[in-house]
Amino acid sequence: MDTPLNASASTAGGIISGSTFEVPPYQREYSWREDEVREFFEDIQRSLDSNSYFLGLIILTDEDGRKKIVDGQQRVVTLTLLAAALYHEAKRRGRSALADRLNADFLTSINYETDENDPRVILTDEADNFTLQHIVSTGEVPGGKAQGDTVSGELVKSFNFLVKELRDDLRPDAFKRLGKWTDFITNRLYFAVFVHPTPSSAYQVFEVINTRGRDLTTADLLKNFVISESPPAARTQIYDRWKRISDSFPSDAANSFVQYIRHCVTVRSGHIPPKDLFAFLASRQEFGNRLAPAPLDLVDILEENLPLYLQMMDPSLPGPANEVALSVFRAIGRLNVITVRPLMMAIVAVDDADEGLHYLLKLITRRIVVGNLGTGNIERRFSEAARKVSNSGQWIDALYELNDLSPEKDYFIDRLIKRSLNKNVLSFIRNTAISQKISPDTYYFMHFIMPKSIKDHPDFEDGELSYWGSTLGNTFLSTEEKRADGGDDWSSFLEKMLPLAAPGEFIEDLQEFDKWTAESLRTMGELLAHRAAEVWYG
Repeated sequence: MDTPLNASASTAGGIISGSTFEVPPYQREYSWREDEVREFFEDIQRSLDSNSYFLGLIILTDEDGRKKIVDGQQRVVTLTLLAAALYHEAKRRGRSALADRLNADFLTSINYETDENDPRVILTDEADNFTLQHIVSTGEVPGGKAQGDTVSGELVKSFNFLVKELRDDLRPDAFKRLGKWTDFITNRLYFAVFVHPTPSSAYQVFEVINTRGRDLTTADLLKNFVISESPPAARTQIYDRWKRISDSFPSDAANSFVQYIRHCVTVRSGHIPPKDLFAFLASRQEFGNRLAPAPLDLVDILEENLPLYLQMMDPSLPGPANEVALSVFRAIGRLNVITVRPLMMAIVAVDDADEGLHYLLKLITRRIVVGNLGTGNIERRFSEAARKVSNSGQWIDALYELNDLSPEKDYFIDRLIKRSLNKNVLSFIRNTAISQKISPDTYYFMHFIMPKSIKDHPDFEDGELSYWGSTLGNTFLSTEEKRADGGDDWSSFLEKMLPLAAPGEFIEDLQEFDKWTAESLRTMGELLAHRAAEVWYG
């Protein structure tokens, strides 16, 4: 009989220093490209001052005294390349003790029979393994063809990239940074490690993962954690409930499900960074006085909030939201703002929710016009506001504390006249300007009056159309999604596009212009910005 599956969290230094790893024959060769290696490096680099960073799942099986990597070879090999880069930098800069530590923990182990150093990570693919061992032993990429039978081109590119980025990082204080990097990848970089009892069980999991086209993700880890923490008699039921929730999200969008879990937790517990979600829920890491919901409570929370959250994603779905809430959901969706969903969830559950949602929509729109909502600090503030609304049962105090994000009306107008905005934002603002509603009942199609892609336009000086082309004054709302053919000069625009104008469009104002110039565009921008300000400031 097989022994039970062993699942545990381990530091990278702890797991790699205790074993020799081999990639089995059925695995593909190393395949990460620069964008994946860049993300790997930058995620770790950003986390160097954190208590921990979760690197993901690796699935292993024990065979012949070695750990066979069933899933996770790309991360393990890339970490080995990073450790090799650190090792050779430490040697080059005279930090021999640090280099010895890196070598022993990540790169080689002593063979007590031969007194030689054996590699910690062995790859089945001949070119991959030759390239990796050459890099580990010399700190240099091997000569020969970048692609071919003897050298792995992808490993060469990845190592060269890591060396370049690492040297840039070390430049301000190499001695201190080498120590910080080594300490972090050894003691604070974590894997979730699943060790399967037999090769056959490991192969079965590998087949399931790859034939379904999904990697195990944070959602899978959370599912396993929740089920393992449930009473044995209830595990089948908990699994079925979890599956019903997860199946509500597209099968190719596992991140959406994890995002939903985090947003539900945020309402109760405040801001939890995405990389710390599993650690928080599994109580692997302290977050001040924040308490994670118990596993069974988490399932209840996910079930309770699911219909409303799905309406936030798609307001056409049935659910508990009223018409006011749905109109705000549609508006927020057009602005493509996801970080406020926990706050909207909290507001919907308290008194005067309609007024609170309108207040929030005004604050968000004003901020987008003058700045952005893409900073981590702003997401943190929205998250903490969600927790405050949930705990207090009212939204006023929490939203008033966010008023510093809202610009003065005159500044809003000035920025709206001059600022280039993306098409979704411009379309939304334009629709509110003609409907005089913060959440219009109907959204019409926006076109640029004069596409800024036109080169050498006779009515614009050099650079004018490029500068002003994505501002509010150059926009027009139509009942037709497709632009009329030939409407790329002013006379043909008046002839072919104006008859397609949306109800409430500023037709008479546009007809007053003899031609469309930067001055015309600015004049129209001022009119529209003031009209929009009437909507967003009252």
